[in-house]
Amino acid sequence: MAGILYLVGTPIGNMGDITLRAIDTLNNVDIIACEDTRYSSILLQKLEIKKPLVSYYLHKEKSSGQKIIELLLAGKNVALITDAGMPCISDPGAILVAMAEENGIECTVVPGATAVTSAMALSGITRRGFCFLGFLPEKNKDKENLILPYKNIDIQLVFYCSPHNINEDLDFLFKILGTRNVVVVKEITKMFEKVEKGVLGDLKITEPRGEYVVIVEGKDFSSELCDLSIEEHLKYNIQKGMTKKEAIKATASERNLAKDVVYKVALQVLE
Repeated sequence: MAGILYLVGTPIGNMGDITLRAIDTLNNVDIIACEDTRYSSILLQKLEIKKPLVSYYLHKEKSSGQKIIELLLAGKNVALITDAGMPCISDPGAILVAMAEENGIECTVVPGATAVTSAMALSGITRRGFCFLGFLPEKNKDKENLILPYKNIDIQLVFYCSPHNINEDLDFLFKILGTRNVVVVKEITKMFEKVEKGVLGDLKITEPRGEYVVIVEGKDFSSELCDLSIEEHLKYNIQKGMTKKEAIKATASERNLAKDVVYKVALQVLE
């Protein structure tokens, strides 16, 4: 009978954020697969967990993954951890999960800390939803191809950035997205955790250190929409998937009008 693959979230900075379930899982599996065995050994030593470790990192995902699949097929339970946070979220793991599924191996998740949701909580941005795009590619053309499909959506865009690229990435985001509010969260859960708020094109990070999460506000359609007639504005919101009632409420709010004014127009133009 095949073993089980556990995707185990680990702390992103503060080791106190490890969960009881994660500790229990790491204690009970047969093998722990690590992005960097040397780095993970620090956490495991602190937790007094002694298990055989195997390496599973970005540039060897397929070959390392095959060895892990063989262990699982032999009946071994394997936990996959990365250097910090959740496997598969801008970290190795997705290929191994796909390989496990192809081989009929059970895969389950042991949730833990992740920088993207922690940064959103710290940002104080209340607009609905966000779109997480991970690390920007190295080449400008690839960056542009990644961002452009999301340029005109009205929810937050969230990116991970290294200290070496943070200011270059902020400049590029300004070039593509224009002037927008931006929140930069540094070193989440660590001693030098910091939240900086500003505007794309103005905000610069002095003496970059540590890892960053960048949150860019979605496109603000309010001024453009108010150039439309009330009828056109209503139809725009309906096309976005809103119900008639939701479209009336949103249109009134976006135009700073009383709902009954928009409702009268809706009666005439919406079935």
